[in-house]
Amino acid sequence: MGKTQRIAIVGAGLGGAAAAGLLQQAGFQVDVYEQAPEFSRLGAGIHVGPNVMKVFRRLGIEKPLEEMGSKPDFWFSRDGFTGDYLSRIPLGDFAKREYGAAYVTVHRGDMHLLQMDTLAPGSVHFDKRLETITDSGDDVRLTFADGTEARADIVIGADGINSRIREALLGAEAPNYSGWVAHRALIRGDQLAKYDLTFEDCIKWWTEDRHMMVYFTTEKRDEYYYVTGVPHPAWDFQEAFVDSSREEMFEAFQGYHPTVQALIECTEEVTKWPLRNRNPLPLWSRGRLVLLGDACHPMKPHMAQGAGMAIEDAAMLTRCLSETGLTDYRTAFALYEANRKDRATRVQAVSNANTFLRTQEDPAWVFGYDVYEQPLREGIAA
Repeated sequence: MGKTQRIAIVGAGLGGAAAAGLLQQAGFQVDVYEQAPEFSRLGAGIHVGPNVMKVFRRLGIEKPLEEMGSKPDFWFSRDGFTGDYLSRIPLGDFAKREYGAAYVTVHRGDMHLLQMDTLAPGSVHFDKRLETITDSGDDVRLTFADGTEARADIVIGADGINSRIREALLGAEAPNYSGWVAHRALIRGDQLAKYDLTFEDCIKWWTEDRHMMVYFTTEKRDEYYYVTGVPHPAWDFQEAFVDSSREEMFEAFQGYHPTVQALIECTEEVTKWPLRNRNPLPLWSRGRLVLLGDACHPMKPHMAQGAGMAIEDAAMLTRCLSETGLTDYRTAFALYEANRKDRATRVQAVSNANTFLRTQEDPAWVFGYDVYEQPLREGIAA
C-alpha cells in the first residue's frame, strides 16, 4: 500500500477551519497548524450571509449558528448626521426565501468554536509558529519555532494577510496601509435601556468619509457591536491594534446622530485597528502550495464578506480536490483559481471602495451565490 496522502493547513482561523472541516468530510487526511497557543473567543461581531450559511449547511452547523445569532430583518443604511434612511435592504424571511439561507450576525468567537468542533480530534495543532517551508517537489516540509516539523503532500496557506505561505510563493512584502482605521467595541445590551432611542438590529451610519456599522451579536440581544471606518494618518505601529478611547470616538464622530453619540457614551473599551490590504495577486498557487482567504485576497471589511470569501474559497478548493484527487493537485489548484478569482477580486474591489448597500441595490450577486451550484470552469494547467 502507498503512503497516506496528507494535507497541511497553516492557520486555524475561519477559512482554515472551514477548509479542514470540508476536506476531512470529503475523506482527506488533514492536519491544521495554528500559531496561537490555544483556542480563544477572539474578535467581536461578524456577519454571516446566506452565501456562507450554505457552506455551513454542509458542515452541519447552519442551524446552531442561526439559533445563537441575531437575525436582522433589514440592513439599514442611514445618514450619519440626519438619520435619514439611505437604503433598506430586506433580510430575515426574505433572505431565506430569495437567497436560500438566513442572514445572521454573531460573535466571531462563537462561530469559530462551532467550526472547530467539526474537526477530527487531534487534527489541530496549536503553538505551531511556522518558521520555514520547503517544497521539494515530492512533498512539503514545514518546520516550526518549537523545533518540530511536519510533512505533507500539499499545504494550504490560510494564515492571513501576513501569510508565510504567500511569502514563500511571492517573496516578503508588507501589506499596504489603506489610510483608514477600524474602531471596534462591544456594548452590553442592558446599557442601551437607559436611552429613549431605537437601536436597530443591523445598521450602518454613513457620512462622506467615514461610517459606523452596528449590530447585535446574539439571539438574546445582550451584545451590541460596532466597527468603524475612519480616515487616519499613516500607521506606524507594529501591533495588530492599539487601544482607543471614548474621547477619540467622540472626536471622530462629532455631529453624528444622537443614537451614535449614545453608543459612544456606552463604550467601555474600544480598540483601533489599521486596515491593510494587498493588490490582487499574480498567482494563487505554485507547486504544492496554495492560498485562500486573507492570505490570497485581503480586503477592507466594509462588505462584511472577508471571512465569507475565505469560507467560499475553502468550499471551492475542496470541490476541486475532490474532483481531481490529491495526486493531481496541480489541476485542482488551476480549477480552484479559475473558479474563484473573478468573484473574490470583484468582492475585494467593492469592499475596498466602501459602496456596498449605501443606497438601495440588489445584493443577490453576493448573498444568492451558492458555491456548490457553480459549474466548474476549466483552469489553465500550472
